[in-house]
Amino acid sequence: MKKIKIAQLGIGHNHGSEKMNTLRRFPELFEIVGVSERSPEWLEKRRNLDAYNGIPFMDEEELLNTPGLEAVAIETDGMDLLPTALRCAERRLHIHMDKPGGHDLAKYRQLCDMCKEKNLAFQMAYIYRTNAAIQFMLNAIRNDWIGEIFEIHAVMSRYDGDNLDYRKWMTQFPGGAMYIFAGYLIDIILQILGTPDKVHSFMKQTRNDGLVDNGLAVLEYPRATATVRVSIEEVGGMQHRRFIICGTKGTMELTPIEHQDYYNKSLMVRMNLKHPCGGYEAGEHMVDCGPLGGRYDEQMIQFAKIVRGEMVNPYPIEHEFLIQKILLQSCGLLPGE
Repeated sequence: MKKIKIAQLGIGHNHGSEKMNTLRRFPELFEIVGVSERSPEWLEKRRNLDAYNGIPFMDEEELLNTPGLEAVAIETDGMDLLPTALRCAERRLHIHMDKPGGHDLAKYRQLCDMCKEKNLAFQMAYIYRTNAAIQFMLNAIRNDWIGEIFEIHAVMSRYDGDNLDYRKWMTQFPGGAMYIFAGYLIDIILQILGTPDKVHSFMKQTRNDGLVDNGLAVLEYPRATATVRVSIEEVGGMQHRRFIICGTKGTMELTPIEHQDYYNKSLMVRMNLKHPCGGYEAGEHMVDCGPLGGRYDEQMIQFAKIVRGEMVNPYPIEHEFLIQKILLQSCGLLPGE
């Protein structure tokens, strides 16, 4: 099949350059037609990164008018993601959009509806969807290895206490650190437990610089609770990112959720089973799920298959919308109902 003509809009997102590297690893799938970026600041900082070597930069309008353009990877700075996606959906372009989905839920609803009406692929860049250890845990739940889920404990923290430029950049986002990082965890929780009855938000600041850098959300269900914690003040936070699932027949824990050495270090799930199942004896097991490999590879391969009609998007529009709604509730930006 012919290659998908794709453009990258924006280089201001912190995942933008690695997303471009990923697209370049699959020349049999993607023909990269160019990149656009409106911000002189981001152009100065990132245009000369190796990821963009040899890729033409052009005005957004010129780029979007490229003959045969089918898809876009939206990698703008955070505040520009949603308006850029809306402009692309209006042009009937398939969309891979980095997170999060903006503060205006009505506008995000408009984007979701437009993609659905125009039959466009719409993929949010929640990378834990292709994490082999997370997928092992979800499969165990589907096969009833650990019984009825009554508790999920999820943490997505890091340490940026000394990075004053990053802290200043993050103050532009209502919801702060929770807004930027919690969607990854909420995505998985919703796959396991569905829509919560209520969302309780606790947003805190460790210093007086205007940044909400320490947040907790509690998602309440009839017979379960899920906690989501995000802080950028946790020393060693990247290594401590964790996802713990407790059920009536067992418990599973993934810590860390991913290694910074994606290609070589295995992801390990600690699993405790009350009864034998799935080929595992009762008791504790350390399950080797292998290294992560390319962080974005599988997601972009899936995107290509969805655009080509080779697979149905496993994450429907309504799931993407629900993540954004619960994220905004977790940040205290919408009522928790």
